[in-house]
Amino acid sequence: MSSTSLTRRLLSLSRQNIGGVSQSFRPSSSEHVAADGADVNFYHMVQGYFTKAANRIEDQLADSPSVEGANREDRLRHIRGVLGVIKPCSHILQVSFPLRRDNGDYELITGYRAQHSEHRTPCKGGIRYSEHVDVAEVKALAALMTFKCAVVDVPFGGAKAGVCINPKNYSVRELEKITRRFTLELANKGFLGPGLDVPAPDVGTGEREMSWIADTYKCQVAHKELNAYACVTGKPIKMGGIHGRISATGRGCFHGIENFVNNSEIMSLIKCMPGIQNKTVIIQGFGNVGLHSMRYLHRAGAKVIGIQEIDGSIYDPNGIDPIMLEQYKIENGTIVGYPHAKPYEGENLLFEKCDILVPAALEKVINGSNAHKINCKIVAEAANGPVTPEADAVLLDRKILILPDLYLNAGGVTVSYFEWLKNLNHVSYGRLTFKYETESNYHLLGSVQDSLEKKFGGRIDIEPNAAFEKRIRGANEKDIVHSGLSYTMERSARQIYHTARAYNLGIDLRTAAYINAIEKVFNVYQVAGLTFV
Repeated sequence: MSSTSLTRRLLSLSRQNIGGVSQSFRPSSSEHVAADGADVNFYHMVQGYFTKAANRIEDQLADSPSVEGANREDRLRHIRGVLGVIKPCSHILQVSFPLRRDNGDYELITGYRAQHSEHRTPCKGGIRYSEHVDVAEVKALAALMTFKCAVVDVPFGGAKAGVCINPKNYSVRELEKITRRFTLELANKGFLGPGLDVPAPDVGTGEREMSWIADTYKCQVAHKELNAYACVTGKPIKMGGIHGRISATGRGCFHGIENFVNNSEIMSLIKCMPGIQNKTVIIQGFGNVGLHSMRYLHRAGAKVIGIQEIDGSIYDPNGIDPIMLEQYKIENGTIVGYPHAKPYEGENLLFEKCDILVPAALEKVINGSNAHKINCKIVAEAANGPVTPEADAVLLDRKILILPDLYLNAGGVTVSYFEWLKNLNHVSYGRLTFKYETESNYHLLGSVQDSLEKKFGGRIDIEPNAAFEKRIRGANEKDIVHSGLSYTMERSARQIYHTARAYNLGIDLRTAAYINAIEKVFNVYQVAGLTFV
């Protein structure tokens, strides 16, 4: 294909993506797909949430003096045009390549990468290995990632990738071949690079796959590039990873719950006492996110009474110990048969009474067909898209607080941002200041001791309390990462809370979070402008 025809083809695809933008960002009737049970299209879910928030923000943006236009009608036309640019995916890549399996058979592997927005670069989003991956799913997750990054002020555009395989059906050697070939496909087509598009782990992938990606990119594509290892995050520490990345999403989930559970005004709206202490929790999914969410909630004094997995559920009203359960799963590969809790035998563990329900596994598990059975005060969306729009409306009507996914599980991308910065700076956090801070703290104690001895005479020993003792030796990388994550989630929670109050949204924190995200992305386009051909 000639460069001219390729350019025309890309322009054609671009026009298909944003058709009708000049008129209005509002979706056509065909986009309003009814949320019937769990069958609603995930991409349409995200689009619907976007549209709901965008409709609320139009008037405020139209009143802003920074928006161009001679009158209100012109400003609204401009606003709807920009919102129409924000809404769809910018680029979608589908690739197919052969795999020669260990037994000599050949198999065709299909993979996708969607880049939703390039208002800030690089694009950012995980790579998942799942036999259920399709175009709609990666588009939805890429869009969600754009708004997720904006909510927590991480300067990335949104992206997502998926390879349509069940990783359990492949050997390690086969998985390595798939990962390295997919890496080359992405890189050669402009979908991978430290300043272009930076993947991360997701369902079915982890540190191992990220190290393969980094090594392939460094050796085969960018062997002269200084920042090559910044092409992917979620790497092992020895490959430029960062301490705290594995637990980041679960830890962020905990901080998100903590920030709103401790908000007395929000808790009064759902008739719930503030504080995590003694709150009962049920978690769906005991993978990375579910495990670490459980750990931090348990440490804070919550009581996790139930865990649901794909092969079975366990329940104990007195609480389940996360460390013992993790050890049992490592040894047995399942939570089924865990001796310190009973097998759950009811209709569905999600319907049991608790204070906080944490869906940390699949999309659309709470939908129009079962939302009326949910029996909790708070739904904490640790997974992406666990609540459908129809269920969202039902839960809000029942005064059940939903902590939305685009805020609650943003811990992973936040710490990925820290890792990306570490790779660009080529120095670990704390290395330049660790010794100086330690010596400064000891000098501070010495100064206090000298002052007291001069005032009262004689020797006076100064003993640091337990809290200061933990910090006296300075902050290492893990301390800095944890502190940065905690601050990010706290600040974002305040922004969401204030937006909910300003727009009189009550407990509809999802719409508040989308409003914040849309406004931030809109402001980037407002300052940068658009490129017209």
